[in-house]
Amino acid sequence: MRLVPCLAALLGLATTAGAQSCGGSFPDFVDGLKTEAVSRGHDPATVERFFASVRQDRAVLEADRRQGVFQKTFTEFARHLISSGRLTTGRAKALEYDAVFERIEATYGIDRGVLLAFWAFETDFGGFQGDFNTLDALVTLSHDCRRPELFRPQVFAALELHEMGDFDPRTTTGAWAGEIGMVQMLPRDIIENGVDGDGDGRVSLKTSAPDALMSGARMLSSLGWRANEPWLQEVTIPDTLDWSQTGLRTTKPAAEWAALGIAPRHGEIAGDLPASLLLPQGRDGPAFLAYPNFRVYFEWNQSFTYVLTAAYFANRLQGAPVFLPGDPDPGLSGNDLKRLQEKLKARGHDVGEIDGILGAGTRAAVQDVQSELGLPADAWPTRDLLNRL
Repeated sequence: MRLVPCLAALLGLATTAGAQSCGGSFPDFVDGLKTEAVSRGHDPATVERFFASVRQDRAVLEADRRQGVFQKTFTEFARHLISSGRLTTGRAKALEYDAVFERIEATYGIDRGVLLAFWAFETDFGGFQGDFNTLDALVTLSHDCRRPELFRPQVFAALELHEMGDFDPRTTTGAWAGEIGMVQMLPRDIIENGVDGDGDGRVSLKTSAPDALMSGARMLSSLGWRANEPWLQEVTIPDTLDWSQTGLRTTKPAAEWAALGIAPRHGEIAGDLPASLLLPQGRDGPAFLAYPNFRVYFEWNQSFTYVLTAAYFANRLQGAPVFLPGDPDPGLSGNDLKRLQEKLKARGHDVGEIDGILGAGTRAAVQDVQSELGLPADAWPTRDLLNRL
């Protein structure tokens, strides 16, 4: 289940002079794409056939703006996504594809839990890969002026896949944001990181689990995954910490965190690695040390809550215990969080879009204003903080 578009393939060629970058008449926009495709060297007849059936899909735009799931707290979100059924299926898949995962671990140094978690969350292990027409989705999102720099290059990547015989503009389907296959990869990612994992001479991310898993591993590696290193570790914390040092903006060697009383619930502290202490629901909620590989997750998906849940689920699949939920103060509703974002913005803090979602920018702003007000700076927005502002 794809919840936020993958951000692993932002770079693409600039549009040709005079080409319509986004907006305006949809037919005119498609004509501009055709002109640009030909200018890139694609056969005109092939270009015409490729774009012949494309249409604007309003359901794609509705899905793009429907982000209510990210208003859940980490605990709510994790309990929603990590079911006993997914745990059981994940462990069964680990055994079924043991040879594939051994190749991944030997080649890329990525633990099987990491790929299993993505496979589970993206498509329920391939069970539901999305039924949006991929070309329609990519062109619709390119035409929409919200993020054309992300999606427009993917249209031309899809054309390249079509010329390779791996993309049918009429029948290829996937997620609303244009990702394809069991681990949901955008066309450019498929071209650059696709791997024939089953040895049949083709890369089929929709029908071949070995292809999908090996391709996902190669993509993570290309994004900077550090081989054979941890990504996330649940910890217990003392109540004497300087809370302003928590969050992704601060890193210390894990051994320094240990010296401050941070203790692992599973495994051992990776003492020589840099780590950040994450408190997704403040000082009274769950606590995790995030190692460098954790940041690679944000190249796959930019939602803090999704990323933390995926990384934690990977730990669970590798034998970690259920996290301690603690007893955090209740979070703010979406509307209250919007009010808080507006107040933070008025004080000069960059919170990004006023969307009622507790993203990285809002967390950082909350932490800063907590410090200004002499409150425990744990980046968790509460009713008390909203009232004080």
